[in-house]
Amino acid sequence: MVEDPKWELAILATVQGFYEKLLQEPIGGEVPVPAGLEAVSLQSDADVNGTLSSMHRWLRLLDMAITPAMLRRAYTADTDPEIAEAMLRYFTRKKDTSDLNRDKTDLIVTFLYRHPRVPGQWEQRGYGLDGSLPLSPFEIALIEILADAEVPSLSEEHSQLLREFDRLHDEAQAARDLNAILDSGVIPRVRELKRSFESSFYHPGVLATVAAYNTAFGKRFDELFLEATSQIKRFAQELEEQGGSILGTVDGVDVTVEHVAALKEGELLRIDYSNALEKFRRVSKLKRSLEQRPPLRRIPRPATPNPGAKVASAKPVPARPTIDLVAMRSSVSHQQILEEEGKLARVEESIRAFVRVADPKFRQVVPMRFFNLILSPAEADAYRAVGIQANTLQAEVTNAVLRLVAVVARMTTELEELRRAERSPSLWKLHAESLAVLLEIERTVHEKTGRVITHAKQQGATKDVETLQASQKKLNDCSASVLNTLTAKPAEKVVSAGTGK
Repeated sequence: MVEDPKWELAILATVQGFYEKLLQEPIGGEVPVPAGLEAVSLQSDADVNGTLSSMHRWLRLLDMAITPAMLRRAYTADTDPEIAEAMLRYFTRKKDTSDLNRDKTDLIVTFLYRHPRVPGQWEQRGYGLDGSLPLSPFEIALIEILADAEVPSLSEEHSQLLREFDRLHDEAQAARDLNAILDSGVIPRVRELKRSFESSFYHPGVLATVAAYNTAFGKRFDELFLEATSQIKRFAQELEEQGGSILGTVDGVDVTVEHVAALKEGELLRIDYSNALEKFRRVSKLKRSLEQRPPLRRIPRPATPNPGAKVASAKPVPARPTIDLVAMRSSVSHQQILEEEGKLARVEESIRAFVRVADPKFRQVVPMRFFNLILSPAEADAYRAVGIQANTLQAEVTNAVLRLVAVVARMTTELEELRRAERSPSLWKLHAESLAVLLEIERTVHEKTGRVITHAKQQGATKDVETLQASQKKLNDCSASVLNTLTAKPAEKVVSAGTGK
């Protein structure tokens, strides 16, 4: 698969910007960027391949400085999903099977699962008529995110291994307390299971399964850990009120009331489980010891008020670039059309895979990355159609509907990408170029659909004509929104320095 070097550079520039921001605090200032990789230099179209080569070397160096724990702390509910998606594309393209690369990818894909663009987007999943499970909505989203890259294949052996996550999930959910979940060895077994996938770990199906498991396990583990630390702190309070100071001994070291008071469970949960495992075990041992010999009485301590949040200062966000849409559309190349046709074909296949096996109650609501694509009953039937003979009116109508829906889906996705990239002029321009390509394809699609409508009218197929015209109207409305957005006058925004919104 040949990828647009400007698109790849835009992805890497996003990763670079995030890394540099992440390193500012540890090094105490701005990160010195190599010549030619500054934000201004990346706007130039000159020697893109040379810039790409330099950027890859620079990011390999930054990768050595960024740990999974740093990423875990950096990814919060306020993090722009655009950054996480760029990071996921970056790590998937690296094809690096090291523990470090896998751990970072693991963390990023779990963040995307925990923070869907549309609330509840990943929760609906129907069954096929044969009892099989369709692709999950999150896997469809990952396929779309990684559509521009070559993803590894998934062998039958690795497909079978995915079932192990269900068994390990049930085992973790059955754990009664922190001691039980740590003694079970689930954490190291899951880590070894992830390692066994090797390069197939970066397959959308594996990533989707891992993200769902991580989310469920993380929620259960956090509940048990917080329950354990809460009990330990109650014990410490009771001991302090009795005049004591030593709670117990763990691994030959006395644990005092001061040690427990300094315990920051929230911070501990934000570092990698693999790195924090020994600390979790020490908490577990202390809890077990205190359960055997607890203080004599329990008196609750009054809650202390939380300090007020700091108010972040405001800063201007650069306005998006001004474009000449007419010139941009006239310069669309044959290669760009071919690349977009490939994306449309993958979108059609993703929608078809969902619709054919989804519960009939949900098949008309197809979960995409940013939105739910609503299909009419006729459009859903078109995507479920099989065995239609070529060179028939029905085949012409079905193919026209598939393409109309796919173009709407692609336009809506790119439009949302465009809106979310307003703080990144170079990335905004790339999405604008993609929309210009889609507008050119839309013109051709309307021409072909018009010929099919004429044929259907000649055959007296009134229902087919109505279906095509309804789908055409959806595309017309979508393209009008695209044109309004691309031709709107840019305006500078002011956002909070603390939230990036």
